[in-house]
Amino acid sequence: MKDSNRALKRPIFLYIMNKQDENGLNKASRTLLLVGILFVAINLRPALSSIGPLIDMIRQDVGLSDTLLGLLTTLPLIAFGVISTITPLFTKRFGIGNTLLGALILLTSGIIIRSLGGVFELYLGTILLGVAIAFGNVLIPALIKRNFPHKAGLVTSLYSGIMSLGAAFAAGLSIPLAKELNLGWRGSLGVWAVLAVIAVIIWIPNIKRINRTPPRRSFKVAMKKLSGSLLVWKLALYMGLQSLTFYVVLAWLPAILIDRGFDASYAGWMLSLSQATGIIGAIFIPIWAGSRKDQRLVAIALVALEFIALIGLMIPGIGLVELWAGLIGMSVGGTFGLALLLIVLRSNDAETAAELSGIVQSIGYFIAATGPFIVGVLYDFTHEWNYALILLMVLAVFKLSMGVAVGKDRKV
Repeated sequence: MKDSNRALKRPIFLYIMNKQDENGLNKASRTLLLVGILFVAINLRPALSSIGPLIDMIRQDVGLSDTLLGLLTTLPLIAFGVISTITPLFTKRFGIGNTLLGALILLTSGIIIRSLGGVFELYLGTILLGVAIAFGNVLIPALIKRNFPHKAGLVTSLYSGIMSLGAAFAAGLSIPLAKELNLGWRGSLGVWAVLAVIAVIIWIPNIKRINRTPPRRSFKVAMKKLSGSLLVWKLALYMGLQSLTFYVVLAWLPAILIDRGFDASYAGWMLSLSQATGIIGAIFIPIWAGSRKDQRLVAIALVALEFIALIGLMIPGIGLVELWAGLIGMSVGGTFGLALLLIVLRSNDAETAAELSGIVQSIGYFIAATGPFIVGVLYDFTHEWNYALILLMVLAVFKLSMGVAVGKDRKV
């Protein structure tokens, strides 16, 4: 009797596992694709977040000014801006799967080159890994729209959360790897190539799971239509201001804390804490926002949280550094998750999502690229970090107005 029950249940189980979605994938294939996406995602931040805690070591070794050190964070953002716009050209020719594979190989190469030699290799590797990460930034939202349209909030939360997790681990481990394991700043930056190689191995089988569909319109037509939309520009500004704050915190929070008397290890762990709480924001905010038709309240709550954190960081006498670092991380992580979700929600299909993601992130990262550089210049001239924090507060007000505008339920 038990055997007959098993026989009856087995076909049902097989039916569920083999039931195909509109892209021809069964449940097992979708799960493996999701795993592949998450392994790509976890590689999109360590190469960037690992540099902040090591700034002092790099300065002492190669003798760069704060302005030039700021370029180590700014250059990838410039690459994001340039590459994001033209990413759909690559996907229309090679497909999303092959483009992502090429990006992961380029990321591995950039990380290795950056950790090999002197100033030239440092900047060349930084540019290459910035180009690679730009492809991932643009294409993951398109994959979510294509393969997980009915679970966009959940999958976006996993994607943005795992990105924040990678950033947190890299920020926290940079100093221990460099000092306690005696790898130096070069070895500390170079170890993340191992994670990128693992992602390459896991991604290769997923290429066949992504069907290549012929584009419905040319790149030129798509960019012309999208660039004429006010909603697209507001979404790009929201993405840009979010990213500007994130990369300023990523590049300069350790330096701010070191300047106020904390040691480098503590400063690195505070950056790691901000990235860790960013995971909380990146996971829960898209789920909350995805459950609502209107995302304006979510945008308002995130800016309020950011204001509180910036005020706390501006007044050293208050103390509670852990609280302010945690709050700024949660706010920025949540805003990032919301921005990614809005790209998915405001698109009608995967092709539009890839094009919208490209133009929004291109404009956004050009804006973000100015942040670390401007803050470095501000400090070089004033030797006072509060001017940078005041700048972030002013930009948060503008970000609030953009968030309210793009939070309304409508499509591009």
